[in-house]
Amino acid sequence: MPLTILVVDDDLGTRLSISDYLDISGYSVIAAENGREALPLVEQYQPHLIVTDIGMPEMDGYELIKRVRARPVFRLLPVIFLTAHTSTQERIRGYQLGCDNYLPKPFELEELGVVIRALLERSQLIESEWRVRLAEVSDGSDGALDPVATQLQPTLEINLTQREYQVLELLAEGLPNIAIGEHLHLSPRTVEKYVSSLLRKTDSNNRTELIRFALKNHLIS
Repeated sequence: MPLTILVVDDDLGTRLSISDYLDISGYSVIAAENGREALPLVEQYQPHLIVTDIGMPEMDGYELIKRVRARPVFRLLPVIFLTAHTSTQERIRGYQLGCDNYLPKPFELEELGVVIRALLERSQLIESEWRVRLAEVSDGSDGALDPVATQLQPTLEINLTQREYQVLELLAEGLPNIAIGEHLHLSPRTVEKYVSSLLRKTDSNNRTELIRFALKNHLIS
């Protein structure tokens, strides 16, 4: 069954070109012209990824993703922003809301396709890891490993502070920096410093890889 992608852009030409390209690439595509129209589609179709413009009438991309991220089931949903807003502060705002990647307009459809494939692959891997963990808990193993298998596994030593563990747990729940800061009474800038430290210590390139690494190595439950 093809993966579903929601495309949100108020420009008809952009919306159609992206939709056609993704359809040819084998994805199931749904489209909306602004955030207000997109919200009910998220609930109805539960897409595997969202590609959205930022500047749109009625509801912009920032507000759309803020509302999507408010639903626990969508907190790890990959999001790509397509935008003419390329300032550092605009990008920071998007990442704080939970954006996974930015592509400035104009962009190449081929590049968009590569970014989508990478995010979907990582998202599917994380989902698989969670299913394995849930299965282990449901069958009573509580994630325990066979003693022989444990002996064969190399010992991984990663020294995280208590605060880094707390940030990591909230990242795994899909919370953006602002929400993490509210939980831990920290500023978004301070949260970003902890995230950067976690990425460095785990040799991860982004938050998706970080969470996958944490699950694989039992850094989070």
